[in-house]
Amino acid sequence: EAARARLLGALARAPGSVRETCRMLLEALVPAHPRQDAALLVARTHALGPGRVACWDLPSDPAVVSTARSLVTRQLSAWALDEAAFATELIASELVTNAIRYARAPVRLRLIRDHVLTCEVSDGSSTSPRLRHARTTDEGGRGLLLVAQCSERWGTRYTEDGKTIWAEQTVT
Repeated sequence: EAARARLLGALARAPGSVRETCRMLLEALVPAHPRQDAALLVARTHALGPGRVACWDLPSDPAVVSTARSLVTRQLSAWALDEAAFATELIASELVTNAIRYARAPVRLRLIRDHVLTCEVSDGSSTSPRLRHARTTDEGGRGLLLVAQCSERWGTRYTEDGKTIWAEQTVT
């Protein structure tokens, strides 16, 4: 906790350039003669305008999956990305279903339109998702496999209060 406080304090005084921020953080946080190697990654990010992000809090009810598909279709139509609707509906449907079935509230669906289209579903559980290869006789177990097939890449990001599973698609 003390290291985090030192980091936050140093970042509050960070200069404008990434290079200067790296130099300042290294001087502030790494001892002059460290016993171990240290690595630091600093990146400049940009905020997306509100018209590029759509977010919905969803109840933990299996009936909401069809609502999630409708929300995705409506938003993609508003963004003139109708060609991505089928795959994105499938991705959102599978991720929301998994969050409702295996995780706990709160469940949040978010679409982000940038250089790629990102579909995120967050939930209140830190349980890792597992990509399974279901047998032909299995009734379930194909959700993340479908997400992987419909997206360019996907992954999990853990937060203090759960996790977010995301999937990216290339859009034209």
